[in-house]
Amino acid sequence: EVQLVESGGGLVQAGGSLRLTCAASGFTFDDYGIGWFRQAPGKEREGVSLIMSSDASTYYADSVKGRFTMSSDNAKNTVYLQMNSLKPEDTAVYYCAANRPEPASFFYKDWGYWGQGTQVTVSS
Repeated sequence: EVQLVESGGGLVQAGGSLRLTCAASGFTFDDYGIGWFRQAPGKEREGVSLIMSSDASTYYADSVKGRFTMSSDNAKNTVYLQMNSLKPEDTAVYYCAANRPEPASFFYKDWGYWGQGTQVTVSS
């Protein structure tokens, strides 16, 4: 059974940093794409970053480029999202997602497995 568990969210001031962790079980990263998404109140879920298992390449939404870094530790079946220079508009519930085959897509409906989410709140 595929399971994804996020952690590391919290309250931080604008300009601060957080690192989110997604612990995966029930599958190996070799065959799955992994993504980070977020959803703010009243808004649709949006893609933040994703990593392709085929070549470990990472992709970022324009809104987070240069500030967020996604990485993976395949030995631990864990992915991370390092978030720096946080802004109030980054406030959202952040979700980890997985899918096979790996979707080269930020569209949330292309992803089949989801964690429960972790709240990130950035105060101004």
